[in-house]
Amino acid sequence: MIEVVAETASTNTDLRQRVDQLKVPVLRAAEYQSAGRGRAGRAWHAAVGDSLCFSLAWPFSRSVAQLTGLPLAVGVALADTLRALGFPVSLKWPNDLLLNAAKLGGVLVETATVRSGTTHQVWAVTGVGINVRPNPVRDADVSHEVASLGEPIDRNELLAKLIDSLVDVFTLFDANGLAPFIERWQRWHAYAGLPVRVTEQNQLLFEGIARGIDSEGCLQLETSSGMVAVAAGDISLRLLSKGDV
Repeated sequence: MIEVVAETASTNTDLRQRVDQLKVPVLRAAEYQSAGRGRAGRAWHAAVGDSLCFSLAWPFSRSVAQLTGLPLAVGVALADTLRALGFPVSLKWPNDLLLNAAKLGGVLVETATVRSGTTHQVWAVTGVGINVRPNPVRDADVSHEVASLGEPIDRNELLAKLIDSLVDVFTLFDANGLAPFIERWQRWHAYAGLPVRVTEQNQLLFEGIARGIDSEGCLQLETSSGMVAVAAGDISLRLLSKGDV
């Protein structure tokens, strides 16, 4: 099922509020989101005509715990599609799309379990936001560098290609988990082999060299004390500058 609206607060919120009523996968796209969200509740800014905002609700046979690596697989789907269109997109762990080292887009996966009698169904609502064209007003309040595709792209055609890729990835992930995507994610890893800093609520957790992801989707960080597996949460990953090293 496909739904397109002119404006909403959040396509992810819309679908999550109705997830107990869904019978089939639903794609919901909006020209404008007034309260778009990223990971850990961070705001996602959009602009009419210059952004692509959509969410896809999909039923999985896996448990919620078995979906922890799904955002990484989604990143692979988006990066593969955009790179095939000529945009050299890379992936910043755990859920950002980068273009020329600046943020192009992001992924938010939220899960819900719908119970009916003795049975239950796990749903994942995957939200995607991508900056299609430059927009100074949209980007004015953003603290990080912002990228956009910057070409006269048909957003409907782009959306169709991205959804085709996501459907393939969801099907493969449901059958095999993250394993088929680890090497593909590493191929587009923006910070592979580079020094990074991991913080939580502005408190330093780790510094080290980013080495990739493990079977659970945790970031493998080579520190002075050895290899550390960093789980996604309310954390921030930043590339260290030469002066920080």
